[in-house]
Amino acid sequence: MDLQSLKNRFSIIGNTPSLNHALNTAEQVAATDLTVLIVGESGVGKEVFSQIIHSLSARKHNPFIAVNCGAIPEGTIDSELFGHEKGSFTGAVDSRKGYFETVNGGTIFLDEIGEMPLGTQARLLRVLETGEFIRVGSSKVQKTDVRVIAATNRELMEFTQKGKFREDLYYRLNTVPIRVPSLRDRKEDIPLLFRKFVVDFAEKYKTKPIFLDEEATTLLANYSWPGNVRELKNIAEQISVLSTTDQINGQILAGFLPTHTKHNMPMVTGGTPVGEFANEREILYKLFFDMKKDVNELKKMFFEILQNPAIAGQTNNFTRETMMNELKEDVFETSNNSNLMAPTNNIVAPKSAVQIASSQPLIIDNDMQGHFEVEESLNIMDKEKELILKALKKHRGRRKDAATDLGISERTLYRKIKEYNIEE
Repeated sequence: MDLQSLKNRFSIIGNTPSLNHALNTAEQVAATDLTVLIVGESGVGKEVFSQIIHSLSARKHNPFIAVNCGAIPEGTIDSELFGHEKGSFTGAVDSRKGYFETVNGGTIFLDEIGEMPLGTQARLLRVLETGEFIRVGSSKVQKTDVRVIAATNRELMEFTQKGKFREDLYYRLNTVPIRVPSLRDRKEDIPLLFRKFVVDFAEKYKTKPIFLDEEATTLLANYSWPGNVRELKNIAEQISVLSTTDQINGQILAGFLPTHTKHNMPMVTGGTPVGEFANEREILYKLFFDMKKDVNELKKMFFEILQNPAIAGQTNNFTRETMMNELKEDVFETSNNSNLMAPTNNIVAPKSAVQIASSQPLIIDNDMQGHFEVEESLNIMDKEKELILKALKKHRGRRKDAATDLGISERTLYRKIKEYNIEE
């Protein structure tokens, strides 16, 4: 099948070299049973490529199923993929076949493969290498003949370095990589795609197709399109439905394009990468840790003053109130020289922590000289173990109630108990 026929068959619009290369690769690998890893940003159409590969393969008359690994809870994904036996876990009232059993002879598309739990990754690796799997709660080894096509919008190599993805599975999946280009790398295709969408929507809503003038076309092509083809299609539908005229100029189009990405996040400046903080909680953690570090430095300075009278003579004019005021300014300063701007929106700056620190008397006696406060452990694993112990104690060893209180599944709690060697 020539390239244009392939595009017509699957309604693919565009002639960018990177897109043509991805399509050629998909067509060439379709006739084999090789595992394929499709990489690309969200909204570029990775699932279309999996359908192309299946439709052009010898398995085209057998089942095809698309599974979003990020949408299945960790406690049930093994059951979904590999099945389970009756009574293997709470709620398993009957035996159930998994996708690898029901799609035998066909193709399974694992989208968002980077979100798959590590335990499930080990099971998947066995299927890819030997074609064998075991249902949850069973000891019987079963065989399957399924072609796996995986997709991700993450950089899996970085995940392997962070221990979030198995390196052996990465290389097993990456037999044939296909990188789908983002829409901003296909600028010449954007007007063509937009025209196709508005014609489709005009037919759907029984209206006249809209047209872009030169200024609007330029604006459309220069927009970054973080949502890629999916976002372009949404904008085309909005304009087709809401526009009061069929002639769209730059000003009208600008009213439909987002001017910025909205985040309810504090601003991070002073050279700190925005991506360093995954969410608001991490920002608050860092704020607390920095504040605690400053308080400890203050205590340390008091000890040094006691041990060195010469320093004490130079610092007699500094009262505790003055030093605490300086600490507050360091933590909550909002000038251009600060590293963290004051939290805004829904985040309240934790001033109470400083107020508590400043209100506590600093008692120093001779027995404390040369000794510093032993810091409480800030290790996340220690805190996690502590919370699990508290929950089990609170619910008198009832795992189900403890798991509910912790906000995790009973299976995850059981794994954590084993991992931390917790004796109930």
